Amino acid sequence: MKKHPVRVYPSKEKLERKDQLAWKLAALASDPAPIPNDVLDMVINRIIDNASVAIAAINRGPVASARAMAIAHPRNGGAAVFGMPNDQGFDCEWAAWANGTAVRELDFHDTFLAADYSHPGDNIPPILAVAQQMKKSGKDLLKGIVTGYEIHVDLVKAICLHEYKKDHIAHLCPAQAAGIGTMLGLPTETIYQSIQQAVHVSFTTRQSRKGEISSWKAYAPAHAGKLAIEAVDRTMRGEGAPSPIYEGEDSVIAYMLKGKDARYEVPLPELGEQKLAILETYTKEHSAEYQSQALIDLARKMKPKVKNFDDIQSIVIHTSHHTHYVIGTGANDPQKMDPNASRETLDHSIMYIFAVALQDGDWHHVKSYAPERAKRADTVALWHKISTTEDPKWTESYHDQDPNKKRFGGRVEIKFKNGETLVDELGVADAHPAGARPFKRADYIKKFDTLTESIIEKAERNRFIELVQNLADLTADQVQQLNVQVAIDRLVNNKRDTKGIF
Repeated sequence: MKKHPVRVYPSKEKLERKDQLAWKLAALASDPAPIPNDVLDMVINRIIDNASVAIAAINRGPVASARAMAIAHPRNGGAAVFGMPNDQGFDCEWAAWANGTAVRELDFHDTFLAADYSHPGDNIPPILAVAQQMKKSGKDLLKGIVTGYEIHVDLVKAICLHEYKKDHIAHLCPAQAAGIGTMLGLPTETIYQSIQQAVHVSFTTRQSRKGEISSWKAYAPAHAGKLAIEAVDRTMRGEGAPSPIYEGEDSVIAYMLKGKDARYEVPLPELGEQKLAILETYTKEHSAEYQSQALIDLARKMKPKVKNFDDIQSIVIHTSHHTHYVIGTGANDPQKMDPNASRETLDHSIMYIFAVALQDGDWHHVKSYAPERAKRADTVALWHKISTTEDPKWTESYHDQDPNKKRFGGRVEIKFKNGETLVDELGVADAHPAGARPFKRADYIKKFDTLTESIIEKAERNRFIELVQNLADLTADQVQQLNVQVAIDRLVNNKRDTKGIF
């Protein structure tokens, strides 16, 4: 790995293409470095993971709406849409829209946290959709996904978006475009322009994750994927992009991020070096914001030691800056304490999550968010006794550059009315690579089975699991079958409607 300096350049100070971050990302995307078996295995795991959470969410409102929009754009030989029959194809950008929304809806797939936040699995839907429409092989698809993960993770390590209230799809969209470019075998020049197009159109504000969080949280990564596909299509036709997109004096760093005096260092593999970033990412055992994963596990551990929840006077969670200010009381969002809040908002309230996990000793992707669960009087009482505070130790661990030393949990102090206290801490979730029970292939398949058991047929389950595990050897025809089908009569919005413009 090599760290590449990035700063703003006045227009009069010419910056050669080879020195621009977008060009370096494009060169990385077009570099045919070998892919080791552990990276191949993890790509397969994440395709399974995406499918499991997408099918679990298949009839939720935002997913059904996105599917209806995709169904309005049929295409012979196009891409598959989660749940729909494999013999029905759709325009790839709309398939990516529907599938990306399905993957993101439950906030239950993989994550990487560093200078900024990310769900690198959001790279897969648009890359897969283009692979299906463009008749690419499993090996081509594999290469594209590996690039998407690498570039996404490398940007997240170096450039903070949330500090300037920008949503994290601004790192996702260029990674998606680069991954598509790798898969299609495009020249470095074309990928370079695609990345710049993608960056330019994908900067949005973090209001999507603030206050009353709406369904747009699920749509945002899918929107990025749609923008990425369109960016690649334009540049394949010979169109250019605003340049230099990162370093320009009127561009994103200068006016949307740190400003004209900004200095960043982006770590990238050397040309010829293996792209291993996917191995640094981690999935979720629980359907909730990643910073809550370890705290849910900690709540399960602490529950047997709490005899009566009414005896609790207060609970303080000592944690990182991110957890305190984004999903904790440091966000100053009253919605995070509101029993009538949306599922998306409750998912971003560690106070609610810890209360339910402590009471139930478990977490469920549906039951734990049910309105009747959130409104339960004893839960509301406990929930409102919980607060968070930033602990510099946890913030430092959160940002540690060594993935083996990163910590995303916290220390919990439960104070009882009789003056006694119960204190415990947990740094990483049990399912984390450094946790008590790191996820392996069997765990990904178990998660898939748990989330899809009552939704898909056993034969369909077996077909998909067998197919995906042969990813590197799949033909183009087999890649088109890389989808999980649901009996059509069990799908909400399974045919074209007239509700919208499309």
